[in-house]
Amino acid sequence: MVYTDQDIEALQAHARTVRRHIVQMIAHAGAGHPGGSLSATDIIVCLYYGLMRIDPVRPDWRDRDRFILSKGHSCPALYATLAEKGYFSPEHLLTFDHVDSILQGHPDMTKTPGVDMSTGSLGQGLSVGIGMALGARLRGSDFHTYVLLGDGELQEGQVWEAAMAASKFRLDNLTAIVDANRLQLADTVEEIMPSGKPSEAKWRAFGWNVLEMDGHDIRQILTVLDQARRHVGEPTVVIAHTVKGKGVSFMEDNVAWHSRGLAPDELSQALRDLSQIGGAARE
Repeated sequence: MVYTDQDIEALQAHARTVRRHIVQMIAHAGAGHPGGSLSATDIIVCLYYGLMRIDPVRPDWRDRDRFILSKGHSCPALYATLAEKGYFSPEHLLTFDHVDSILQGHPDMTKTPGVDMSTGSLGQGLSVGIGMALGARLRGSDFHTYVLLGDGELQEGQVWEAAMAASKFRLDNLTAIVDANRLQLADTVEEIMPSGKPSEAKWRAFGWNVLEMDGHDIRQILTVLDQARRHVGEPTVVIAHTVKGKGVSFMEDNVAWHSRGLAPDELSQALRDLSQIGGAARE
């Protein structure tokens, strides 16, 4: 597909809005995972606004594309996108992580319209995505399944068991995306588990088609994910190089912001930072 400058600008504006929601939600809740939510924002926005076949009026539409946020702790980015797309009112966003809210600290498909899979126990999302992709094949449906994983999450053994299965069944209706922001809970991914970091060679050895992209370049995200969807004969993994805490000066590449709330002055600074960026693309 060809994307115009107007298309890119519109997606950048959506990403900016989602980022503002993220910091406000986490500040209001007093807890959450801002770093990984902000690094994943541009990818999720491009999927929901530019690539996926979905209908917010029919969240259970049988032939919709599926999205699994395997790194479920980054759900503020998903919730804000779903609200802006019309799955539920944005008024719910400030109930994030509250008792009886439809927006819990990890995605719950029984509570939140538009959530295709309950996630949060890291490492499980790709396995579920394989089940969805196989189900589509068995019933002759052409929907596509996307699974977004964290790079720290790749240290889970179940990810690689799933990777072998997806290759065996040649699931070209499945795309895995790795949010490679290089940081996890307490340190860099490479320091905690060097062999667990995203590796083109490792994924190829497991029988996957491998693509890479700048996970904050809107045009590149659209182009690469469109290419992944059209690939035939193998599942595709896209390694998205991102910045943890993208868009907020004091959060970017700062492991301290993996999981914590924002004080009022920090929220004010974050909103000022986000008002000054042109959206999501790197300058």
